[in-house]
Amino acid sequence: MPGTVLVTGAAGYVGSHCLVDLLKADYQVVAVDNFTNAVVDVTGETDYPESILRVQKLTGKKCAFHRVDLLDKEGLRKVMTSHPDIDCVLHCAALKAVGESFKEVLSYYGNNITGAVNLLEVMEEFKVFRLVFSSSATVYGVPEYLPLDENHRTGNCTNPYGTTKDTVERLMTDLAASNPAWAITLLRYFNPAGAHPSGDIGDNPLGIPNNLLPYIAQVGVGRRDKVFVYGSDYKTPDGTGCRDYLHVMDLSDGHVKALDRILEAGRSGVEVINLGTGHPASVLEVIQAFSKASGVEIPYEVVGRRKGDVDSLYASCDKAEKLLGWRAERNLSEMCTDMWNWQQKNPQGFSA
Repeated sequence: MPGTVLVTGAAGYVGSHCLVDLLKADYQVVAVDNFTNAVVDVTGETDYPESILRVQKLTGKKCAFHRVDLLDKEGLRKVMTSHPDIDCVLHCAALKAVGESFKEVLSYYGNNITGAVNLLEVMEEFKVFRLVFSSSATVYGVPEYLPLDENHRTGNCTNPYGTTKDTVERLMTDLAASNPAWAITLLRYFNPAGAHPSGDIGDNPLGIPNNLLPYIAQVGVGRRDKVFVYGSDYKTPDGTGCRDYLHVMDLSDGHVKALDRILEAGRSGVEVINLGTGHPASVLEVIQAFSKASGVEIPYEVVGRRKGDVDSLYASCDKAEKLLGWRAERNLSEMCTDMWNWQQKNPQGFSA
């Protein structure tokens, strides 16, 4: 039977989509978020983030919500005390913009690493030893071979964000080695994209989007003039960078399956699992796919490369299929269609 899961970063893009599937799978959910990238109930009737209110409407189910920053250890203790039935933690909370991480190094290290330490210490205090961590393919750095499997070396990261994820992975691995009570799954996922097919929740970046598809979507609805393509001289078929784009609902399904597995009796130690499609798409291919899905021509301009970008990244997903029975089911066209549906219904995101 599903248990009770604490979800950090629950109001964010990945966290909110995971809530939908967790509630539908009959998990009891305790949601926490610090509102760094959240819009509060636009009706003004509650202090819940709009994304979580919409999740509850979509599912017809309620979740407990607490506004807590992971840097506030006492706040975390109060959450655990209020919900003594918590069985497992899904840790999605993090600062996650690659470009911003070069400028806000202390913020990224403080939030992503110190926040994780606080969470783990409080979990240990309350004897909650099962954790699924939303990590990232950025831990692989510059690929030595493709597709990237879980045995590829990590640590030679090309940006501070990736380094924080790699550091937290190492911390969790050392912690699990020190105490066999711990069972931890590190989900290294590639590039989340798309939105819930209802169009009621989706990616809602505050300010200028750092990821490609939400930026393209904002160009499509007229919020931005054009897409900037950073570099056209990569060693790829069309010269633009290639990435493994993964529908956020497939990603959410992977998280639920990982939780199901880690709650099985006898689990111990650390498992590392990639979540991707194994099918890379270039920047120009994504722009073309979005134009086709939306019926809107997306203007773009090729400019210089960004610091920290690599030619191509895509996953080997064999381990996810073997251990979780999981494989991505949705393609790039579906990601673009669902992203466009979300953006058309919510041209100003959750703010309107």
